[in-house]
Amino acid sequence: MRVEQVWRYPVKSMVGGTVPTADIDELGIVGDRGWAVRDLDRGGIRGAKKIGALMQLSAEYVGDGNVVEITLPDHSRLRSDAPDVDQRLSAALGHQVRLEPLAPATDLDHYRRGPADSDDFMVELRNVFGRDEHEPLPDFSIFPPVIMEYESPPGTYYDVFPLMLMTTSALRTLQVAIPDAVVDVRRFRPSLMIDTGDAEGYPEFDWVGRTLRIGEVELAVGAKCPRCVMVTRAVGNSVPADRSILRHIVRDLEQNLGVYATVVRSGAVRAGDAVEVY
Repeated sequence: MRVEQVWRYPVKSMVGGTVPTADIDELGIVGDRGWAVRDLDRGGIRGAKKIGALMQLSAEYVGDGNVVEITLPDHSRLRSDAPDVDQRLSAALGHQVRLEPLAPATDLDHYRRGPADSDDFMVELRNVFGRDEHEPLPDFSIFPPVIMEYESPPGTYYDVFPLMLMTTSALRTLQVAIPDAVVDVRRFRPSLMIDTGDAEGYPEFDWVGRTLRIGEVELAVGAKCPRCVMVTRAVGNSVPADRSILRHIVRDLEQNLGVYATVVRSGAVRAGDAVEVY
């Protein structure tokens, strides 16, 4: 097995891009999700679970990496240091937002969850996870308790764990299972896409509880990744919204696609690196 792609997402829930090499520390890929938007109507940092149009924007770092440039749906570009950045972002999203960089982990109020969109807790969960009334919700015991109070672990903008891994086998198998859907890797937002050759099915599921070694980096695979409403969103201008993808994942894959990982040993990861599982 080898690393096929290394993905980095400069702004939470916006489309990111692949990089040939990346440093990985205990918080995941350095530079990943360095920015996010705050909901100025309801409060709290928000991702595409709440503001789905975020996935129609893309972002990349420019210069020394302290500035991001966002491509809007009309293909115009907007830098994070532009004086009208929040106004133009809000107009593009149809939602009042402010673009904010990561704050220190000690700034707990920055990361605290904003109010729910529904007074009914079950309705709120079903909306976030994109579940129909008859469909099961994920097993929440795999999630760290901190995310019940905070939108993300303080000091980060990732949802739950530092890294999410997928395989080429999984993407190929999913496309065969739902041939009418646009199964695009950008829907699923992996950190690392692993080339598993001719292996069938979802080989990463067998990695749970094991360790991956990629060069000097070691990753502990802790759990399968339960999928939410984000995989149904339109991505950019070429990937349409499609709820059938999540219906298949919930019904036929026990709600999961990809696996979560934490960092045991830091280092650099490059596209083409060999991957060992032990």
